[in-house]
Amino acid sequence: MHSKKEDEYFTMSSDDGEMENQAELEEKTRLINQVLELQHTLEDLSSRVDGVKEENLKLKSENQVLGQYIENLMSASSVFQTTDTKSKRK
Repeated sequence: MHSKKEDEYFTMSSDDGEMENQAELEEKTRLINQVLELQHTLEDLSSRVDGVKEENLKLKSENQVLGQYIENLMSASSVFQTTDTKSKRK
């Protein structure tokens, strides 16, 4: 049999254990919520990166078309024709 002091100790110990378990559970819950929040943030950032990549590809394509258009205009214009300085000197 246990004395009254021993019973009080066991009660206090079990209360401490429950408090520790509760604190651990709260910490685990907090960490899980933090991980989930970080996962959502990562998903959002990945989505934004994908959108920027798509926009970048569109702009590159548009730049190529515009570059070719400008080259065609320059080659059709006499102002931008290359001059042969050697033939002019002769």
